[in-house]
Amino acid sequence: MKNLLHIILPAAAALIAAACSHRVPDQEGQEAEKFLPMGFDTDIYLCEESRIRSGETFTGLMNRCGLGAADCYSLAQLCDTTFDVRRVIAGKTVKAYYSGDSLSRHLEYVVYEHDRVRSTIFKCSDSLCLWNYEKPVTLERKYADVTINSSLWNDMIAAGSSPALIMDLADIYQWSVNFFTLQKGDRFRVIYNQKVCEGEFIAIDTVFFSLFDGGGKQIGAARYQIPGEKRATYWGKGGESLKRMFLKAPLRYNRISSRFSYHRKHPVTGKVKAHTAVDYAAPTGTPVHAIGDGTVTLCGWDGSGGGNRIRIKHMQGYESCYMHLSKFAKGIHSGSRVSQGELIGYVGATGTATGPHLDFRIWLKGKPIDPLSLNSPASDPLPKQYLEEFDAIYDAYMAEIEGAAGL
Repeated sequence: MKNLLHIILPAAAALIAAACSHRVPDQEGQEAEKFLPMGFDTDIYLCEESRIRSGETFTGLMNRCGLGAADCYSLAQLCDTTFDVRRVIAGKTVKAYYSGDSLSRHLEYVVYEHDRVRSTIFKCSDSLCLWNYEKPVTLERKYADVTINSSLWNDMIAAGSSPALIMDLADIYQWSVNFFTLQKGDRFRVIYNQKVCEGEFIAIDTVFFSLFDGGGKQIGAARYQIPGEKRATYWGKGGESLKRMFLKAPLRYNRISSRFSYHRKHPVTGKVKAHTAVDYAAPTGTPVHAIGDGTVTLCGWDGSGGGNRIRIKHMQGYESCYMHLSKFAKGIHSGSRVSQGELIGYVGATGTATGPHLDFRIWLKGKPIDPLSLNSPASDPLPKQYLEEFDAIYDAYMAEIEGAAGL
């Protein structure tokens, strides 16, 4: 059996890669060093690419690639914290590298790709070992200018930006912009960094500044970290807090199927009656979050047609209600204290419902109000001692935005 080597820890991967180089002749016949970032020369081996099969185990994968049963077991024992053999995920890409030819070949390396950046490399000949490898990732500063024409998703793509940016915008504006009610002509302008690997977009890294124009208002959001705070947050012009008492919506990225009305024909009973709620159509299992801090006063079955229902009492006489849930989140029950944004349940179609959706209601001192018109109180502004520095940052971003728009 092959001699077992110690695990090569992830921190040592760079050293291994640097050491794994060999001499190749240059155009003048002299030897030149070739750097091998993955730790071996992929060009000299036959490569076969496949995907992890449903239910396939680590040893089953390695055996399928050509490693003997005893060595499969030994390699699994070596994995330790470098690779979790229990987390072999169906659909992930695997590349097996062989020496020899198609008729007589020998397995040399197996590369398991976690994603477009991270891989684990298994050495399968001479001595068994493994290491993790990450491709170089660079940051690109970008500017997005998106005007709503059909949908934010489609218009983001049409503007040449990644739809992943929508997630960040929704987080930044979760208290001040209702993404379910965006209108044609509404506009987002954003300054941000994105991660790029081998020329391909990987992820949004940091949003520095965003400016929303819509509904007759303009809302700027500049990233600023208060000294001593663990993380940066976003503030509006003049240090105004973007955070408010309530979120604009209790779930994300779906559509409004029915609005607040005192004269609505019920889709099941056909009767015309008040519908003092907003219905959000969404797939079963979509997470539902509390719009604000409060105490759960009701959590259970609503026999009048609401199905699984949660009702929360907030400060200043506000109450919110979430109905037709498929199930409640763990730990949520009558008497529970919940925080703004906390997961409380999942969209469903329990009770009297034609399909999965969230029936969402708000009351103020016992009177129903339209959730889409709710304008809740703002949190405290940026402390005055930081305002001068913040204003300079905000104005610089505004100048950059206006300059980019003029190009």
